[in-house]
Parts: sequence; C-alpha cells; structure tokens
Amino acid sequence: MAGMDSRPEHIRQVADASLKRLGIDTIDLFYQHRVDPDVPIEDVAGTVKALIDAGKVRHFGMSEPSAATARRAHAVQPISALQNEYSLWTRGPDTNGILEACEELGIGLVPYSPLGKGFLTGAMSKDTPIGEDDFRKQLPRFTPEAMEKNQALIDLLRRIAEAKAATPAQIALAWLLAQKPWIVPIPGTTKLHRLEENIAAANVELTPTDLATIAEALTAIDVEGERYPAHLMATTGR
Repeated sequence: MAGMDSRPEHIRQVADASLKRLGIDTIDLFYQHRVDPDVPIEDVAGTVKALIDAGKVRHFGMSEPSAATARRAHAVQPISALQNEYSLWTRGPDTNGILEACEELGIGLVPYSPLGKGFLTGAMSKDTPIGEDDFRKQLPRFTPEAMEKNQALIDLLRRIAEAKAATPAQIALAWLLAQKPWIVPIPGTTKLHRLEENIAAANVELTPTDLATIAEALTAIDVEGERYPAHLMATTGR
C-alpha cells in the first residue's frame, strides 16, 4: 500500500485497485510502506488479516517500522517480511531490535538500498555530479563532503573485492547474505550487466575470517551524514 494513509477503508481500496490493475486474484505480499502515526498498527494488521481471510492477500509485510511496532502488528497478523534499509553503511538493524525480532518471530528481512543507493558500488565519488531531479540530491550522505569522508567504505570494499576476484557491489551484497539465512537484499538496477553482477554475489563466499576483518575495519569508519533529511527520517522507526 503506497503512502502512509493506513485507514482500514483506504487499505481495502488500495488492495482492490491493485488486484484490478494487476489483473490477478491474490496479492502475494502486501506491504505497509511506512507506519501511519494516526492509525493504530493493530487496526492496520487487522485489516490485512481480513484481506488474507478473504483470499485477496497471501502475506503481510511492513517497511521501516520499529521493532516494537512490528511485534504489535505480528501479534494480530503474522508478518512475513520487513523491508528496512540495511547495508554496510546503514547498520541500524544490528542495534535497533529488528534483527532480533525477525529471528524470534520468523520474519524475513528484505533490505532495500543494499548498495547504498549506488555509493557502495564504488562508481561514485565526491566529484560525481548529481542532477537536481535525482532523489539523492537531498540526502545528507550524498554531499561531496560526505562522499569524500565515506570513501573509506569503498576502500574497504575494494580491498576485500580484489582478494575475492569480485566487485565492491558483490562484496556489499555478500556481506548482507552472510549475516542471516533469512535476509534477501533487493538491489535496484536498470542495466542487465549490473543485474548479472548482483546475482553473482550469491556465489561470493565470505569466510568467518573475512567477516571478522570487515567488522573490525567498520569500527574505525564513522559514516558521515544521515541516510535521509530530518523530515524523511521522521517517517522511519515508528
């Protein structure tokens, strides 16, 4: 369900419109893409439960909830997937209870922006021009100053990638895949060769020694800049 309007009647309308637009009988996974602060999460989960009971939806997902909110929703209607941002430079799920909740409740984690919106591929630097119509233009981590300081992450990825005959993007994805067996990152791409590169990350094996080396190196790297400006950060972790 798009946006944050999560009133029960709106959820039902979105589900019906989606079924009609897609020309299908059942939506496999129905996400609440941001937690609506004006609607109790129990009401949202209850509405999705009714849609599942009616055969219109198979599974319930949420994006960017807090662990506490996810647990409340799960108590009403089991959640199948959480779509939160998680990557080598956005490691909030390590400390905010999301990984623990997923492990305990049997929820899959679907990290979005696993390649840091393109930065972790190594294809960007402080000199990379970002167009005014590019969403990243408003993100604090994509100022030239922040990208210059965050270059330390790319240097780390390149060192590991060289030893593994891989690319920085593949190491970033392999790191996520190595965290938990129920983590399935969703890198975005518009190019076939990038898609093939991303798929090949599943064949990159990071040993316990590799992971320990990365973890140790990360302790010395302070990521510069928030992942979103304040007004968008306020929509996460509710």
